[in-house]
Amino acid sequence: MLDVGKWPIFSLCSEEELQLIRQACVFGSAGNEVLYTTVNDEIFVLGTNCSGCLGLGDVQSTIEPRRLDSLSGKKIACLSYGSGPHIVLATTEGEVFTWGHNAYSQLGNGTTNHGLVPCHISTNLSNKQVTEVACGSYHSLVLTSDGEVFAWGYNNSGQVGSGSTANQPIPRRVTGCLQNKVVVNIACGQMCSMAVVNTGEVYVWGYNGNGQLGLGSSGNQPTPCRIAALQGIRVQRVACGYAHTLVLTDEGQVYAWGANSYGQLGIGNKSNQSYPAPVFMEKDRIIEIAACHSAHTSAAKTQGGHVYMWGQCRGQSVILPHLTHFSCTDDVFACFATPAVSWRLLSVEPDDHLTVAESLKREFDNPNTADLKFLVDGKYIYAHKVLLKIRCEHFRSSLEDNQDDIVEMSEFSYPVYRAFLEYLYTDSISLSPEEAVGLLDLATFYRENRLKKLCQQTIKQGICEENAIALLSAAVKYDAQDLEEFCFRFCINHLTVVTQTSGFAEMDHDLLKNFISKASRVGAFKN
Repeated sequence: MLDVGKWPIFSLCSEEELQLIRQACVFGSAGNEVLYTTVNDEIFVLGTNCSGCLGLGDVQSTIEPRRLDSLSGKKIACLSYGSGPHIVLATTEGEVFTWGHNAYSQLGNGTTNHGLVPCHISTNLSNKQVTEVACGSYHSLVLTSDGEVFAWGYNNSGQVGSGSTANQPIPRRVTGCLQNKVVVNIACGQMCSMAVVNTGEVYVWGYNGNGQLGLGSSGNQPTPCRIAALQGIRVQRVACGYAHTLVLTDEGQVYAWGANSYGQLGIGNKSNQSYPAPVFMEKDRIIEIAACHSAHTSAAKTQGGHVYMWGQCRGQSVILPHLTHFSCTDDVFACFATPAVSWRLLSVEPDDHLTVAESLKREFDNPNTADLKFLVDGKYIYAHKVLLKIRCEHFRSSLEDNQDDIVEMSEFSYPVYRAFLEYLYTDSISLSPEEAVGLLDLATFYRENRLKKLCQQTIKQGICEENAIALLSAAVKYDAQDLEEFCFRFCINHLTVVTQTSGFAEMDHDLLKNFISKASRVGAFKN
């Protein structure tokens, strides 16, 4: 299951917010902007808001997720972003909305004013259903359900395919060689455009200075041109990096061409390539390729679930496909691309499968499945004999011949004993520092060393001048040496305040003597 938390920007969201995410796209020149949808089909945005690219109507950055009310009720089918950044989004109903940077008319609304809120783009698209969108650095492409491509925006190198180099302020159908073809997939590099047609041919146009059009030359192409070198090869998908191109064939083979200064072609060297070159991975067929126009990183996934990456990976040049431990290509871009952006709209499937650990957590204190009850302070805690035996040496012996369904417990308080049993199900504790002292006592009594360490961590986090002496005496009592040392250092560092507390006044005589002696040795009483 996809983990959006791998993208640094999501560290601004709470765990509760992350659980609700169903789709997300991380974008921006530093991976500092994100748009996501929730289980309730609400759309939220977050980040630096460059050029108003969050669509909130202002250019204020936000570290709190803000709801994008202007798209309320719309469901997102696909989304892409440019370098400005600008956003092009298509809904499940096939409508197109754009916003953000617009100095080159890349929003397609006929102006060059930045769009601070989503604008519905209908010119030449009013009766069309858009099924796919792609953005270059400052130009935009959309694909319709009937296989037509429309383009607009920056056109200095012919990337909108109109035959000229004039910017295109509104959507215009890309024709020429594509006139009677049915396009099934589109992609954009920084300043070039690609289309795969239903016969498996690839058509390219725009900037070609690094050979990224795969035509065997470096001349720009103002109208679509078929890649002749792929004759006889049926291509299914195309993906564009900043200035390199990957295609996936129907036989699960990958070809690459274009810029290669970081090894992003995966062919074992760093030389640019103007013709398609095969990329060799394992014998397993490739089912997915990944690249995005803001990075020099490439990735692929095999039928067996193996994920490879190559190109610029965290500043390193990886010149051959490298097998990763990831389960999806999205993780490659989260962890290794510069910037950490997403190469497509991420989709987080709700995962109903529970791991063994998650299942056990759910069963703690469940009267419906339990076969043992602990009676503590007049209250019941429900547990499972077999789990207690597996998890705890004390229970392995004490429950061995015990046929009782109820065990009465008077040595420890209800909160402490409940926390202990819950720890056996969850491996974690949630108690106040004062109650954690009682649990430390129990952990010492049951010789649960890991639990003892967890208790000490909790106590350390809750220490203050008022309770420092009480916690120090507890640490001494339960032979928690690490905690004792920590509490002692805290008392020395806050000596004036600590010595004026009631805890210090009521301190055990022997402990006080030891404390003063030790404090003297570390120089606490020097003038």
